[in-house]
Amino acid sequence: MADTLSAAHTALEYIRNRMEKARRRFGAPPDHVELVAVSKTFTADAVEPFLMAGQRVFGENRVQEAKDKWPILRERYPDVDLHLIGPLQTNKVREAVALFDVIETVDREKLARMLAEEMQRVGKTIPCFVQVNIGGEEQKAGVSIGEAVDFVRSCRDQYGLDIVGLMCIPPDGQPAGPYFALLAELGRAAGVAQLSMGMSGDFETAIAMGATHVRVGSALFGRR
Repeated sequence: MADTLSAAHTALEYIRNRMEKARRRFGAPPDHVELVAVSKTFTADAVEPFLMAGQRVFGENRVQEAKDKWPILRERYPDVDLHLIGPLQTNKVREAVALFDVIETVDREKLARMLAEEMQRVGKTIPCFVQVNIGGEEQKAGVSIGEAVDFVRSCRDQYGLDIVGLMCIPPDGQPAGPYFALLAELGRAAGVAQLSMGMSGDFETAIAMGATHVRVGSALFGRR
């Protein structure tokens, strides 16, 4: 365990240092960028050294995987902030609301309505991000660029959701910067303060464009 804890400390320090250098170099707001450690596909045993090293914000793609992994970990680390960063099926809404602290992938009216109904039922308010299909890719989830601002307004006004930001995954194999810049522009138009963008290969670019959250997996945990 000592070796894995040391490795987790080293990996976290390396990524956090790069994040801070990028923030200072580019002078981009905000004053703090949150590291979301993407622990999808990794076991509880692989995740725990990062918890022991002080990381508290994690991202999971699948409700069932998170349900199998995190309740036990949370018994030992109750201050974890768990983000859902993968597509959410409507039949998993109840479980998602019970398990997650932030939902980053609100992308359609039916899901927004069902999330709002479930939160009201259990008396819980969960901050949400609207996922934008920033590259207009058919195979990816997310609202279209042209619908994003109105969808944020609908989620807030019609359903009462606490929409705090926008999230995106830019197209593979293309420079990410223009897509991050576009998401930042949409965020300003929608009146949201938070932007979840940037992963292991491009988080410094995302910080340059104003990211408030970066989702880093392989650069911390290694290849899946």
